[in-house]
Amino acid sequence: MHPGAIPQDILDRCMARRGRIHTFEAIDPRKSAMVIVDMQDAFVADNAIAEIPMAREIVPNINRLNNVLRDAGGMVVWIVSTYGPRQEDRWPIMYDHIFDPSLGNQVRAALSEGALGHSIYAELQTKTEDHTISKNRFSAFVGSDGQLEHLLRSNNIDTILITGTVTSVCCESTAREAAMRNFKTVMISDANAGRDDEEHWASLSNIILGFGDVYTTEEIISLIKDR
Repeated sequence: MHPGAIPQDILDRCMARRGRIHTFEAIDPRKSAMVIVDMQDAFVADNAIAEIPMAREIVPNINRLNNVLRDAGGMVVWIVSTYGPRQEDRWPIMYDHIFDPSLGNQVRAALSEGALGHSIYAELQTKTEDHTISKNRFSAFVGSDGQLEHLLRSNNIDTILITGTVTSVCCESTAREAAMRNFKTVMISDANAGRDDEEHWASLSNIILGFGDVYTTEEIISLIKDR
């Protein structure tokens, strides 16, 4: 996992803002969804095109969290990036401009439906009752054409627990949008994977200060079991 912690000055600002560190001190697992972002071979597998090595280290924590939440009556939702083959999924601003077009085409191909890189990493334990939603932007809300929000609302979900990769990109984008859609939003510090430690903790600092909350795997399991 990423060594380090949220800086003390951020925690001090949380205290000044609300009189406590954590935004949410209890959760109802029956109204909670574990949203696992982009834990696909293109990001997680060894030597993959968009490899995030830390993503392999968080796999056991994601499996534990999912099993505990399922047992407590919560929902598990797998989010998969899908950037082809449909033209409307290609996102040219990102893959033709922010990326060099040659690299963009390689990443896009790896994350197209049917490609090996598109698959959820094999060591992650999926269940038949889980849900899977594709996205074609960083955020799982705007990128799924409303499918994620519809799924959550129709199942009475009010709390989103976010795990996956990359912490500061798709995970943080999804967390920000969840909060702005009035979901209680929590990122799990040792079940998110970033490109480096500094980016990871900066992202989590943004969330706990301005958008939601941050807990460890053990802390969230304790909150779930307390109910």
